[in-house]
Amino acid sequence: MNSKDRVLYSLNHQKTDRPPIFVSVTPQIGEVLNKYLSIKDVGLVNSFFANRISYTKALTELGNDCICVAGCWPDDFTPFKDEKGTVTDEWGIKWRSTGTYDEMIEHPLAQVETVNDLDFFNFPDPLAKGRFDFAKQQIAKYGNDFVAIGEQECTVFELSWYLVGLEKFLMDLILRKPYVEPLLDRVMDINLKQASKLIELGVDIIWTGDDMGNQDAMMLAPEEWRKIFKPRMQHVFSSLKRINQDIKIAYHSCGAIRPIIPDLIEIGLDILNPLQPLAKNMDAQLLKNDFGKHLSFFGGIDIQYLLPNGSVEEIKCSVREKKEILGENGGYILAPAHNIQPDTPLENILAFFEAAKET
Repeated sequence: MNSKDRVLYSLNHQKTDRPPIFVSVTPQIGEVLNKYLSIKDVGLVNSFFANRISYTKALTELGNDCICVAGCWPDDFTPFKDEKGTVTDEWGIKWRSTGTYDEMIEHPLAQVETVNDLDFFNFPDPLAKGRFDFAKQQIAKYGNDFVAIGEQECTVFELSWYLVGLEKFLMDLILRKPYVEPLLDRVMDINLKQASKLIELGVDIIWTGDDMGNQDAMMLAPEEWRKIFKPRMQHVFSSLKRINQDIKIAYHSCGAIRPIIPDLIEIGLDILNPLQPLAKNMDAQLLKNDFGKHLSFFGGIDIQYLLPNGSVEEIKCSVREKKEILGENGGYILAPAHNIQPDTPLENILAFFEAAKET
């Protein structure tokens, strides 16, 4: 059984020799892995989704059964970096290093109030020349042996607030400012066009999603999510299924999102990610009991405490436990609950892969 068979069998709720694996990493961890494996010249990919799609060679050597691809910066764009080290991306969002991470410091639509304001904003061309060259190369190289995931997170909500700023956007959303829903729809349309292109190129899974959860509750009341975001995600899911009825759709949301899981199932979700284990009511056994007949699960390994701070044996025990619970009768991609972060020791990453690959 090769990696691709392992993933597809699992997602069809068939037994496999072990649950398939997918890990994504921050650049700092990617460079550690490249050095450990003596891999040269395969580093960070220039993309809005760089953390998800970079360091594929290292990660497949360690045990990943999936690769991840996405649209990248097109041929006619290079991120601008000023003398202070501030980087402006294709969307006009400005980022600055805070030490370990780059954080958003300026939002290009911070003053938006009306629909007309959107007409003056230069939205990126989702199908610009060169945007999918990397995806094509990766699918050609790995697609026969590994499942290809098409990355299109920040599908509606997240990218919209990235453009406006979180506090203003949430206030304007509740106040129903006139620009809010048109902005959501423009962002959704761009992401849907890119996701559609990835399906045409041959990916097996499309990874959608928006972070809707905090540690203890949702960022919006579930009723608000149902009014504003559920119909848009239903449109995204059904549009993607019309392109390829066999495509598997994953949805990512960190945090405590249990109240909307039945809604996601209703609108056609196949795979729920990331199962943040320390978030309220996201217990793996309960999720498997309540939703395992309808969903596959993707994630479940804690990155808040366990991977950075746990012992090797604690990590192995947790991986084995999640394999037993979530992997019963298939329906599971074993993964950390987000990109592995820079505070994670190499020995803990290796412990994860060692336990993950046990049969």
